[in-house]
Amino acid sequence: MSVQALYQQKRMSAADAIRVVKNGETIVVPTAVGEPPALLTALSEARRDFRGVQVVQILPVRKYAYFDPETAENVRHTAYFFSGASRAGGAEGWIDFIPAYFSELPDLIGRGLSPADVVFSMASPMDEHGFFSLALAADYTMAAIEKARVVVLEVNPNVPFANGNCHIHISQVAALTESDEPILEVGLPKIGPVQEAIGKYVADMIPNGATLQIGYGGIPDAVVMQLTDKHDLGIHTEMVGDGIMTLVEAGVVTNRKKNFHPGKMLATFALGSKKLYQFMNRNPALEMHPVDFTNDPYIAGQNDNLHAINATMQIDFLGQCGSESLGFAPYSGTGGQSDFVRAANRSKGGKSFIVLPSTAKNDTISRIVPTLSAGTHVSTSKNDINYVVTEFGVAQLRGKTAHQRCEALIGIAHPDFRGELREAAKKMKLL
Repeated sequence: MSVQALYQQKRMSAADAIRVVKNGETIVVPTAVGEPPALLTALSEARRDFRGVQVVQILPVRKYAYFDPETAENVRHTAYFFSGASRAGGAEGWIDFIPAYFSELPDLIGRGLSPADVVFSMASPMDEHGFFSLALAADYTMAAIEKARVVVLEVNPNVPFANGNCHIHISQVAALTESDEPILEVGLPKIGPVQEAIGKYVADMIPNGATLQIGYGGIPDAVVMQLTDKHDLGIHTEMVGDGIMTLVEAGVVTNRKKNFHPGKMLATFALGSKKLYQFMNRNPALEMHPVDFTNDPYIAGQNDNLHAINATMQIDFLGQCGSESLGFAPYSGTGGQSDFVRAANRSKGGKSFIVLPSTAKNDTISRIVPTLSAGTHVSTSKNDINYVVTEFGVAQLRGKTAHQRCEALIGIAHPDFRGELREAAKKMKLL
């Protein structure tokens, strides 16, 4: 049977496609805009027909009707990483979460430690050889495809066909539905003077020829904006966004100096504008790969001069970073921060930057604290921390004693809080 005949045989409505799911099964959904809206909307509308179904995902970008505590026994969300759509449910306890490094999710799925019975994913149109591209998020989805009983695709002409290990053949697909809705666009975060100041400190420490991993947020984007005078930068990251595309268009990113996959940008998911998604389509300079390739510290650390830029919400005197919860209440997730901090530490000439404004809540709370708030989830450990950057400067903590770390961090805290931080440090015998 030809690939076109197979396609037509498996083509159906979203309402019919979701019926491949059995009670008690786990559906794996890709990161962010890789989620298939027609399939998840159909699942939401029919959720009362199911029982014990779990949807597992990183960073949902739409709040579907199945995000509903009253029907959680029918279809329940489980988070690899929280977003605005899932955060309230996590705080209230009817959405559970799986603590894990982003890089290790494929292995957890492969070993059966995290179930994957069904995959729902967005996909590009099929090529002449019968392949679809999961360009928007290869992440853990490629591992789930290998493990799943059935795979269901939502085929959309607005999804780019990217290169890399992100392809699935029609013979691996149980059902598919078609949609032509525009891919959700996610704008750049707001950048103010604090973000600009932090961005300049970091940008000044990035040499020509460095390879970058850039996280999502106002400060990482502020760094990107101040790299336009650099030369021959490379990209090995988890997320490709508009900032990276802008640097490519400006001739700043060439990937020529990379010693690991020279000439290629590597990423595992995309999040940005329509222009970004078009930029990805059959771009020979970009490859999308599973996260156990892009984020594995050993693999990513093979890039010389790897510079990793990630944000946190709170850091204590020893350098422990609370990047994923507000006290015990989950806010986001482990994601790839620790992966790339460790990768940069392994890299010859590498640096990892943890960035944060010095204060929160209109300068009423210091983000540099003696100890993390009770219950805070530690994202980057004291043993992995390298550079910490606020709008007041840079503290390099790696290899420093506890006393030296404390002194350096107080030095980049907001001046209004330095006095009380010093008093706390004296009581802790750190000064």
